[in-house]
Amino acid sequence: MKRIRPRRTPRGNPAVMLLVLVAALVSGLVHLSSPGKKAGADMQGVVEHVYDGDTFRLTDQRKVRLIGIDTPESRENPKLHKDARRSGQDVATILKAGRQASQFTKELLQGQRVRLETDVQTHDRYGRLLAYVYLEDGTFVNARIIASGYASLMTIPPNVQHADEFRDLLKEARKKRLGLWKDGSL
Repeated sequence: MKRIRPRRTPRGNPAVMLLVLVAALVSGLVHLSSPGKKAGADMQGVVEHVYDGDTFRLTDQRKVRLIGIDTPESRENPKLHKDARRSGQDVATILKAGRQASQFTKELLQGQRVRLETDVQTHDRYGRLLAYVYLEDGTFVNARIIASGYASLMTIPPNVQHADEFRDLLKEARKKRLGLWKDGSL
């Protein structure tokens, strides 16, 4: 009579499974300890070019997007028209506000040495480094822009470390009619 072996559950080779687990853990630890890869990682650089009110480039060519804030568009692009439809504002008003926000950020950042701190996600879908930015004197740039009335709140989870602070700063800037809120057009 033919002997029937009991069927084994598909567990795989335990030695291979252990190697895979160890490799995954080691690569995870290396990933977490790499500069700019973990939440809160600090990096530094010098601002070479300010594109607009919430985006700039460092001298090492990294493009940086400020986390938690959104400034009006300062150039003709599809987002400008999308924002106009969404807000009911005309394109010319948005462009004017965008140029003011861009100028404010340029005056604050151009040529400055900055410290960059990431949140949970380090890059956006366009490859830009997402960061909270600090000047050498400790000025929190993201907060300064929104507190001065040149940005709105843009919270995109999971990057929400300063969301409550930014919400309070925006509320205060609107109340005081600062920056873009001064003439009530935004």
